[in-house]
Amino acid sequence: MSRAPNTSGPASAANLSSATSWDTEVGKAVLDMGLVTQSELGKCRELQKQASDPSARSLSDLLVENEFITANQAKRLRQIVSASRSGGSIPGYQILGELGKGAMAKVFKARQLSLDRIVAVKVLPKKMSESVDFVERFHKEGQAAAKLSHNNIVQAIDVGETPDGYHYFVMEYVEGKTLYDFMAAPPNGEGKSFSEAEALDMCIQIADALAHAHERGLVHRDVKPKNILLTPQGVAKLTDLGLARSMDDMEAADKEKGKAYGTPYYISPEQIRGDVDIDARADIYSLGATMYHLVTGRPPFEGDTPSAVMHQHLRTPLTPADHVNTALSAGVGEIIDVAMAKRREDRYPSTRDMLEDLRAVRNNQPPLHARRAVDLDSLAKIEETGKTIDIPPSPSTGGSVWATTPMIVMMAAAGVSLLLNIVLLLVLLTKG
Repeated sequence: MSRAPNTSGPASAANLSSATSWDTEVGKAVLDMGLVTQSELGKCRELQKQASDPSARSLSDLLVENEFITANQAKRLRQIVSASRSGGSIPGYQILGELGKGAMAKVFKARQLSLDRIVAVKVLPKKMSESVDFVERFHKEGQAAAKLSHNNIVQAIDVGETPDGYHYFVMEYVEGKTLYDFMAAPPNGEGKSFSEAEALDMCIQIADALAHAHERGLVHRDVKPKNILLTPQGVAKLTDLGLARSMDDMEAADKEKGKAYGTPYYISPEQIRGDVDIDARADIYSLGATMYHLVTGRPPFEGDTPSAVMHQHLRTPLTPADHVNTALSAGVGEIIDVAMAKRREDRYPSTRDMLEDLRAVRNNQPPLHARRAVDLDSLAKIEETGKTIDIPPSPSTGGSVWATTPMIVMMAAAGVSLLLNIVLLLVLLTKG
């Protein structure tokens, strides 16, 4: 394993000083992360001092050689120290390790020194900091998150810029993984599939979080499995408000007109078109698409390219989730059908309505708002077989009504007979 600082050739005073500084940071990081004890670290430091050339063997090398840490952990330590030296050092925060990275930023685990608590810090790379648009969007994410206070939304703590020009956003640290991490096939994920009950529990929490945001004028615009964290205790947390926008921010809307912001697998049709008046129903669609993926094991639409997937969101009829996974209840299928309607006028008018349906189905009751339209042609075919069908419940009672097709025919015939009798009676009375 090579030493992180440049130590080629005879050790100079500069090299020795650099190596000593590096090892000091490594020693601090390895203790902070709880990888070794103070005595184990002390043993390696002592071995290093006893060497004829202390700068020739790094502290991380010795920790690996003595099997106190693994080679992968040593690699991670070097990344942490390098990040700290290259601008990852944020006043008031101690970087402990990298949690992940996306297209726009890296996220680190850190300790907030003033309150001695663990936090997550999102850092915008230097090259992104050169773009005014990226910086503006980055800070808007922090500002948007700061407006929200909900148990199922990752809490914002701080946003700022380091003296050397790195932009950062500090947020609540959540112990857990994203839904994407659970569902993705190995080695990228666990390949986990969720039961209907588990999916409902998570979607109820996220719908509640979205309702909180929508009622405060914010639309998320990027609801997807990668932006939902799940703790070991089963708490779902909505994160990444990088695309969040105030619904009444017409200046931003006009600026983004005609551009598709979102993730192809879960994006709403109006976002694809670049409509300016994006509202809560866009998030309802994306939550429906996320739920579809959770209960079926696949996104609602797939294609070879992002544009092919988005075209299907616009034009291709949705295969009902309960047709893909026949073990699902009809209620789950109905909720997804309504949430993912192509025309937003046909979706739930508010996230609270969708939340009510999610809770009803979770309690083994039919949805209160979602209704599947009855296909009369299908009823005609069923009439010939006498199969049992499910009649949509009355909105006033919310209860299920079950009837066989012959019974429906008999009831209809009885109604027609009664109507004819009433008409005949009125004629006779008139003549009399």
